[in-house]
Amino acid sequence: MSLQACCVKGFEWNGTPEGKAIAFPTTSNQAYVTGSNSDAAVMLITDVFGWDFINNRLLADHFAREANVTVYMPDFIALAHYPSYSPSMRSFNGESLSKDILKMDMQDWAKHGLDIMAFVSKHTREIREPEIFACAKKLRAEYKKLGAIGYCYGGWAVCRLGAKGNNLVDCISMGHPSMLVKEDIDGVAVPTQILAPEIDAAYTEELKQHTWKTLQKNRVAFAYEHFPGVEHSCFTRGDPKKAGEQEAMVRGKSAAVAWFQQWLHPA
Repeated sequence: MSLQACCVKGFEWNGTPEGKAIAFPTTSNQAYVTGSNSDAAVMLITDVFGWDFINNRLLADHFAREANVTVYMPDFIALAHYPSYSPSMRSFNGESLSKDILKMDMQDWAKHGLDIMAFVSKHTREIREPEIFACAKKLRAEYKKLGAIGYCYGGWAVCRLGAKGNNLVDCISMGHPSMLVKEDIDGVAVPTQILAPEIDAAYTEELKQHTWKTLQKNRVAFAYEHFPGVEHSCFTRGDPKKAGEQEAMVRGKSAAVAWFQQWLHPA
């Protein structure tokens, strides 16, 4: 149950986000919000680059437009604003990740003062789960239908939101989840979509098999989307210069849109 090097590798997209930042769920925190549907919402729980990473904001915009939902992407990564790396930055406070890590190999992190384990220690499940639940409870009270989607770090969180007895969301989707354990899958009780790259050190073959068998055994409606030939992080940081990655990103986005259309907009 940990982050892997693949969690912080990828490509930064170009584009202009369409949403806005608001105070959410209280004045002590914030979220990126996009879309205008007053009945159906989606909470997007991001990878380790958080709510301010342009790829995540552009993805939220696509969901809002194409699935006809209002998307809330709260800042669960300690109010991070992602400082750019410079040679003078010789220490890493564990609070946020510089986007320059996208361009680094794992062996280069230490020489630049980047400590991924310090980051993880600031964002454990025990620390962030109460905040995630508080956001979901607020949205649940304001919208008739609520879905949740989580990428990488956010994968375990959406499973917890969809756990039996919580009554927080109507459906969930997760893409290349990390920090996931079998017990998370065991507890899921709402319709679940899994977006699974073939090559993934975080979402292992053992976890994939457990997901497939357990959701069937528990009679949970689910859709498992397999993406051959691509790696962890392809859905949020797919590089158009890498064969198949941009196509996987588009296919993953479209699959999630269809999932939310199915479960949040009943006929």
